[in-house]
Amino acid sequence: MTEESAHGGVGGTDGGHGDGDASGVVRRDRFSGGPARSFLSSLAADERIFEADLEVDRAHVLMLAAQDIVDDETAGEILTALDAIEVEGHGSLPDGEDVHEAIETAVIDQVGEDGGKMHTARSRNDEVATCIRYRLREDVLDAIETTLALRESLIDVASTHAETVMPGYTHLQPAQPTTVAHWALSYEGAVRRDTERLLDAYARINQSPLGGAAFAGTTFDIDREYTAELLGFDSVIENSMDASSSRDFLLETTQALSTHATTLSGIAEDLIIFANRGFVDLADDYSSTSSIMPQKKNPDTLELVRAVAGDAAGNVQGLTTTLKGLPRAYNRDLQRATTHAWDAVDAVTEASEVAAGAVATADWNEESLVAEAGEGFSTATGVADLLAANGIPFRTAHELVASAAEQGADYDALDAAAEDVLGDPLVTYVDPEAVADALDPAQSVASRDSQGGPAPAAVAEQLEYAQAAIESDEAVQTELVDELEAAHAALREEVNDYV
Repeated sequence: MTEESAHGGVGGTDGGHGDGDASGVVRRDRFSGGPARSFLSSLAADERIFEADLEVDRAHVLMLAAQDIVDDETAGEILTALDAIEVEGHGSLPDGEDVHEAIETAVIDQVGEDGGKMHTARSRNDEVATCIRYRLREDVLDAIETTLALRESLIDVASTHAETVMPGYTHLQPAQPTTVAHWALSYEGAVRRDTERLLDAYARINQSPLGGAAFAGTTFDIDREYTAELLGFDSVIENSMDASSSRDFLLETTQALSTHATTLSGIAEDLIIFANRGFVDLADDYSSTSSIMPQKKNPDTLELVRAVAGDAAGNVQGLTTTLKGLPRAYNRDLQRATTHAWDAVDAVTEASEVAAGAVATADWNEESLVAEAGEGFSTATGVADLLAANGIPFRTAHELVASAAEQGADYDALDAAAEDVLGDPLVTYVDPEAVADALDPAQSVASRDSQGGPAPAAVAEQLEYAQAAIESDEAVQTELVDELEAAHAALREEVNDYV
């Protein structure tokens, strides 16, 4: 009897006030047979929100008792039964349409008919929406933790390789020399934004729908703020219809995860290419060999990381398609919605963890990187900039250097091109030593000291900013985890007053 289920939310429909026959506390005999029963059921998939459901049940019963809607003795019996059900585990639940119905049935089995009072003043609609948010926020905090670990790995690489020159590419063609640090920090910035998006999504997940009932509220004098506090939510969703039926928080979270997966795919792709070119050696833990070719060392784990981006994009599309045409308020389609978020958060969190480990343990081949940093006349832009700085229009300088590239990409070629394009030898315009520096990859990198550039001095500033940002985000993530743990402990303390 879910309304939405972990499978997508829970099975079931507009659950009423469960009381009575424990063999089917919601459907009874009216809808007891037929092949659609198993199709409707989400009980197995709901295992993911089993513990969340128990916590939501506890908070709701405590509120009913505090509001004198249920007497203390009955509340204590229900809370004791819920503890026993938790010990016995999800696998011991009786058959049911969903985890919510199964738990309620189990409570009635232990307490008797009064156990059905636990469902007073709520629907499975607001119940499942609360369970999903309760569990999802924990999963998102885990995902955020992996983004922080990845950022730490990238910062460590940047700190170690601030002066390690490497080739930079556009269109996979040699473009300009850069450094390993500059490359690593380019991804740290992207992952930092992924962290921010997940933190933003968390803020909108962490709002309580409990008390919205089916969608039109309840006649009982409930205290929604109290249940929100017991469950560690920051606030309640004000409108009861919005509370019970909205799943935009799922879509936002899945989109944020998909964006992070796309970032991970870029990191994976670069490392796969770098490994192919001998620039980096991946640790054995993040590689494999061929079943037939013993000399092979394949970047398999990173190929799977790359593939997760496609899966996550599919989750966004599937969830969007499910939600796009639903009328208010609750519709059973939502049972198929949540699974997209679960799949995305599991896959992307694991991929993020793997990427962090691969980056942290990779061995960069500095000799190979330096040797290839000037390939394809990658310092050409620096030479053109030098000519422009000495009064030659940049487009003319561009033409000159392009002509030289066809002849050999050295001083002699540049000098010949100057005669052709400018009518004078190169020395007329620039000092030969300055040209030699511009042609040197390391000197070229050192000269690019604009804000955000690859020069060691500019990288040092970026590192300082990145370190401050990650410390701030780590503090926020730790605070959020601590808040949930404190809420869980406080709820347990309240329950202990009854059991």
